[in-house]
Amino acid sequence: MKTGNREPTVLSKKSVLREWLEAALVALVLAGFIRTFVVQAFKIPSGSMRTTLLEGDLILVNKFIYGAKVPFTDLRLPKARGLNRGDVVVFIYPEDRTKDFIKRLVAFPGETVEIKNGTIYINNKPLLDPVFNQKFYYNRGDLAQEGSKITVPAGDYFVLGDNSASSKDSRYWGFVPGRNILGKAMIIYWPPQRIRIIK
Repeated sequence: MKTGNREPTVLSKKSVLREWLEAALVALVLAGFIRTFVVQAFKIPSGSMRTTLLEGDLILVNKFIYGAKVPFTDLRLPKARGLNRGDVVVFIYPEDRTKDFIKRLVAFPGETVEIKNGTIYINNKPLLDPVFNQKFYYNRGDLAQEGSKITVPAGDYFVLGDNSASSKDSRYWGFVPGRNILGKAMIIYWPPQRIRIIK
């Protein structure tokens, strides 16, 4: 008596190719979603954030934390938390929207900023947080001349590079609109000897 065993069906080359294409499409969509709304890799091009970030460091930026921008709109997803002073942020450069910049967030809308004797003052009080008071900030650029105080406009932020001697930042070109902030720099993942959480 014969059993009901059947010969295994051989998938055609066409169906195998289709499965590969479907898998690749799903992977691309998923990668695009993650890059747009969750996390994105960036390469540090200059020394403006030394010694926190060095030229060539590869970093991951959390775009979800502040509420990722919805492409081609001014809409944002709900944020996990707001901006904090001292966050290292990636943003669209106000003078050239094709470029992304990275700096440290210093002042919020409505606050008064002054750089005096190498120290940042917010509303006439020195910033004592170690990420600020262990660096020397120079009175350079039109917006940070010695003795001058500037008030951050509504909806904007004041940012500085950690390497104040070699950073084109808010001292030179002004303020970052909140809508231009893309995310928070979280981790250096390359080169291996530089792997660390960004503070």
